[in-house]
Amino acid sequence: MTKRAMLSKDHPCRSCDVSAEALCRALDVETLADFRNQGGRLHLTAGQTLFHQGDPADCVFSLTSGVVKLYAILSDGRRQIVAFLFPGDFVGFETQQSHGFAAEAIGDTTLCRVLKRRFEWFVDHYPALAEARYRRATAELAIAQERMVTLGRQTAAERLAGFLSDIQRRAGFRGRDGANLVPLPMSRGDIADYLGLTKETVSRELTNLRKARVIRSHSLTLVEILDPRGIGALACGIAA
Repeated sequence: MTKRAMLSKDHPCRSCDVSAEALCRALDVETLADFRNQGGRLHLTAGQTLFHQGDPADCVFSLTSGVVKLYAILSDGRRQIVAFLFPGDFVGFETQQSHGFAAEAIGDTTLCRVLKRRFEWFVDHYPALAEARYRRATAELAIAQERMVTLGRQTAAERLAGFLSDIQRRAGFRGRDGANLVPLPMSRGDIADYLGLTKETVSRELTNLRKARVIRSHSLTLVEILDPRGIGALACGIAA
């Protein structure tokens, strides 16, 4: 019997759509139910803030639906988006007492919330959860370090190709005809802030990819990758 089936009928984890990706999947059924009962669910609409930069970092959150952007306000007032979170991602693991960035919902979003001190208790008492958190933190650190190195030497086209490839890997899905579909609920300005480009440059490079038949736009928020090898090569700086 699966973990979902063994949970009580009215337990929220029974219908969780990210049970295969979320960090808490490391817990057994009984412990998962206890873990879930330590917190609650949050529902945010587009533009609502989960927490502000400088707020107390006293909770951890598991994103179960929607998309959240993390951003920091720099000393000169500029905004730098540092990450986009998708269902299955966790946020709130800062070692400091306050958040070093803000978190804002891009669309309708649902999260599970657990007090950090309670989460740490579970980490201390359940090695599987501690190991899962370590693996997740290590992977995220490696990705962040790679991004810092590559963004400094990539062209605008390479940055955008890498971004689309990453979103496809993390949140993409297959259409009925097997198409590689990439959801882009974030604005062009958000993408620009994340990639260190201007909004005009992002729009221009998307147009170039469409003209080259590498991608096709189904709408402002949905793109299809027509040439996975081509976009992968471009992201790596390999000329066609």
